[in-house]
Amino acid sequence: MAEVPATVLVVEDDDAMRELLTEELADAGYRVRAANGGSAGLEAARSEPVDLIITDLRMPDLDGFDLIRDVGALPDPPHIVMITAFGSIETAIKAVKLGAYDYITKPFELEELILLAGKALAERGLRRQVARLQREVERQYGFENVVARSEAMKEILSLVARIASSTASVLITGESGTGKELIARAIHYNSPRAKAPFVAVNLAAVPESLIESELFGHKRGAFTDARADRLGLFAEADTGTIFLDEIGELALPLQAKLLRVLQEHEIRPLGGTKTQRVDVRVVAATNRNLEAMLADGGFREDLYYRLNVIQLDLPPLRARPEDVVPLAERHLAQLGGKSTPPRRLHLAADAQQLLLGYAWPGNVRELHNVLERGAALCQGDLIVADDLPGHVRERKPGDFLAAAVARHMTVADLEREYIERVLDDEGGNKTRAAQRLGLDRKTLYRKLEEYARQSGAAAPTATGDGDK
Repeated sequence: MAEVPATVLVVEDDDAMRELLTEELADAGYRVRAANGGSAGLEAARSEPVDLIITDLRMPDLDGFDLIRDVGALPDPPHIVMITAFGSIETAIKAVKLGAYDYITKPFELEELILLAGKALAERGLRRQVARLQREVERQYGFENVVARSEAMKEILSLVARIASSTASVLITGESGTGKELIARAIHYNSPRAKAPFVAVNLAAVPESLIESELFGHKRGAFTDARADRLGLFAEADTGTIFLDEIGELALPLQAKLLRVLQEHEIRPLGGTKTQRVDVRVVAATNRNLEAMLADGGFREDLYYRLNVIQLDLPPLRARPEDVVPLAERHLAQLGGKSTPPRRLHLAADAQQLLLGYAWPGNVRELHNVLERGAALCQGDLIVADDLPGHVRERKPGDFLAAAVARHMTVADLEREYIERVLDDEGGNKTRAAQRLGLDRKTLYRKLEEYARQSGAAAPTATGDGDK
């Protein structure tokens, strides 16, 4: 499909100049509209979207300054290039401050104007792409997109919703792979800071000798390899959020410097003599026991309480089995969408049972890795038990009961699930299932009828010893 050319609106009250610009821009490949004066130009921009306005500054009915202000109030305002007379640099600068992309002074070469128009349209396209990506990210980390079927995760999301608009520091704790960065991003993208940067750093992955420079920046010559000034991550995150992952790995001398930043809201680059104010919300995370580190002297008490204004303790995946299958389905949808051609990946019943019965020591991260393997090995779009790795397929004694305890199952729930699994393992043959369960067939049928009523399904019927 051919690309639709950009639309340029020429606003000029001089007939000869308006016609000349219209012809030149059309020859350059743009779709061109023209308006005789500022009022007509504003009406044209309101009636049909345009990508770029090229306008004269001095017009009798509505000058260029007023046009910039009024166009700027449109839902998707176009870029504006202002044409000014030679010697009117002050007014041109004023136009840029009001919102114009750039200006060009008379007399000018037409090639110069065409080049400027191309730059303005390219910059507008980039801005719109960034805005689109920003909206996609915000949707991705909206509360509705965070899997939370379990009561534990529902409580976490409820708290996240309540604290998102705050500026208070947050400490997220939990085992490795539980989704601490996901929650940090949800806090940021559901806060008033959502349009500002979210900057994440894994402190465990940065050499200790470089952490100060990484966080606070450095000046040229501050150390051997400092060949130029460098902004630190706190400066990059200004007005936004910084996520300090693995905060428990930060050495004590750097803890003191971080504490000062949190107290004073200012940073000083390594080798610098002046401080810089920063407005940054801090979200920290760790899988270590910071309270034990306090007792051992490995973590500063004052920093701990400065970071731990609000604490979120993420449960391990084994404690939220209700989320396992929904998490798997969400990840498979993402994997399938990235395939070429796209696939609609699904889990077979036997694969689902294995996922539910596994303890997930690596939590959500391990689940994602297992599913990526399954997606790569499966035939077609259905992932079956044989597509899963051996350590997931080969349950250890006690896995089923451990999962049952984590799911807070009642004895009745446990009995029902065991009966249904045995029946499934026997291929639906109720006679053999009853024998394995140590039940007579009438008792098994009564229980299956009760389960069917509870789930609203049709009750099974007896057709003989070999029925299924």
